[in-house]
Amino acid sequence: MTDESDASDGGAVDAPHDGEYVERLQANRAEKDEFFGSHPQSPIPPEHRDDFEGLDYFAPAPDLRVETTATVHDNPEPVAMETTAGNEVRYVRVVTFAFEIDGDSHELYGYKQRPDDDEEPILVPFRDKTTGQETYRGGRYVELHPEGDLADGETVTIDFNLAYTPFCAFNETFSCPLPPEENWLETAVRAGERDWSP
Repeated sequence: MTDESDASDGGAVDAPHDGEYVERLQANRAEKDEFFGSHPQSPIPPEHRDDFEGLDYFAPAPDLRVETTATVHDNPEPVAMETTAGNEVRYVRVVTFAFEIDGDSHELYGYKQRPDDDEEPILVPFRDKTTGQETYRGGRYVELHPEGDLADGETVTIDFNLAYTPFCAFNETFSCPLPPEENWLETAVRAGERDWSP
């Protein structure tokens, strides 16, 4: 399966025509729904897969594919994130993304567990004003896969249409880190995956 996050390379990209973008996004969502409904590694509990009709998504919102300015942290600081299992996991804060939504300025931090591992994606966990109402109460994730090291001041695209619900929302056997308070947005991001219930 190709995760939705693979569609974002984490670098500056030219925005595609909205129609082409929406078509690609819908195809990606259909592929993910097929995986969740039938694959042995799906987080959907086996007893719910026969009735699974797909995840719930916000309508595609090309305007929430935002251009951000990256500030790279040369000496990443550790951050202890609480998990849904009640323990903590250690990440390091490797980059800050500054951007605007509807004219208001926001920041999100990107994290890694192994900052020197170029293969590990940059995790951007976040909460927003939809959390616990329209989206999973534990928050959502965006993953970025930059090619090579990010440069300070680089323009990076964060596509909130690719914001996804962590596996722990579907199955308690999974443990997921919860977005730290520094990544709580004071705005509603109505893009990406909505909350799911069997």
